[in-house]
Amino acid sequence: MNHAQLTALGRALRVLGEHGDALTGDTTDAKLHEIKADLNRALAILEDTVTGSAPTTRCAEHPNGPVDKDAVDLCLLCETRRRSARRSEQNGTYPQARPTDPDSAPPERTMSRYGVRADRPQPQQRWIPEVWTGQNWQLCGTPRRDRLDAERYLSAERRSPRPGIAYRLVHEFTDFEVLRIWGTPMKVDIEPMGDL
Repeated sequence: MNHAQLTALGRALRVLGEHGDALTGDTTDAKLHEIKADLNRALAILEDTVTGSAPTTRCAEHPNGPVDKDAVDLCLLCETRRRSARRSEQNGTYPQARPTDPDSAPPERTMSRYGVRADRPQPQQRWIPEVWTGQNWQLCGTPRRDRLDAERYLSAERRSPRPGIAYRLVHEFTDFEVLRIWGTPMKVDIEPMGDL
């Protein structure tokens, strides 16, 4: 829906609302014909605005999916998934279930030439802001997926009322790499009097 259609539809619906507020028991036929014309105008604008087909189900995930009349949301796909889960629950055959007995051995895995996907860590690229506490580097913010966002965060931290001694940005892509350091990290004695 573009802006012009949105504006026209809103105006037509507001006019209809005003007609509804003005209705009384002795409203004339001329006024009813005017309401009918405004209603037809609003329906025509709505007809031009709607491009897709009407949803067949009440499911947000599959609005135009196949219909199951017995399902709560009329969605056959979701109802099939729910039925499968209920059957598994009743039969006690969850495919991903862990053994309840801690002494039992884990189930044998099928050997694969390339390994099982769950055994390999998924590569993740993140930028981690860290601050020097005087003793070690400590995480000072949420790891970011965007480098510029992480650098802006560290820039704001350095301008804060109580900035740290030094900041650094660590690039993590399955492994760690220090990208940039602001300030000079120096070892600071924990004792306030210098251990005297």
